[in-house]
Amino acid sequence: MQSKEHWENVYTTKAADEVSWFQEHAALSLKFIREAGVPLTASIIDVGGGASTLVDDLLANGYENVTVLDLSGKALATAKARLGTLASKVQWLEANIIETKLDSNAYDVWHDRAVFHFLTTAEERHAYVQAVLRAVKPGGLVIVATFAEDGPSKCSGLSVMRYDANELHAEFGEPFIMLGHEKESHHTPGGNEQKFVYCFCRKVI
Repeated sequence: MQSKEHWENVYTTKAADEVSWFQEHAALSLKFIREAGVPLTASIIDVGGGASTLVDDLLANGYENVTVLDLSGKALATAKARLGTLASKVQWLEANIIETKLDSNAYDVWHDRAVFHFLTTAEERHAYVQAVLRAVKPGGLVIVATFAEDGPSKCSGLSVMRYDANELHAEFGEPFIMLGHEKESHHTPGGNEQKFVYCFCRKVI
């Protein structure tokens, strides 16, 4: 997996709204969560959330139990500064998702936009799926977005994996039932188009 130093450098040398994955609002992610009827008291973790604005949107919509995990302390600091006093309502975790040990059955919703596609070895992907199996409650929702099969082959100077919806779901396997999937054409701050695929699953065990 990419190094912590790489991502600290990215967020030190670029503003949060200059990185290619920046979204003013995480509209599709929020839509999945709201349409699933996730209660406002649900425990939600945004893996690789860093400086993402999903946490802003969740708080603005009344969600009360949000955790943001990221490898980069600089990215987390950016989000905290943006939120101001609201940052105290969020749990912040500076960690590598394939190395840290999250609490068992801790989360009702697992969200990841653009972490999983950086896991280019089978061992990394296995460790990630094991983390999901451990941390998500039975019946919990798992939303993972990666570059689509027609998306970029590199991001931030690093090689990535690309998936269609069935390939992405297959990485997670039988413990997860796919509830839906959707493509997204993301326009970067630099004006480029990136194709993403979102898979929305339920953990059944």
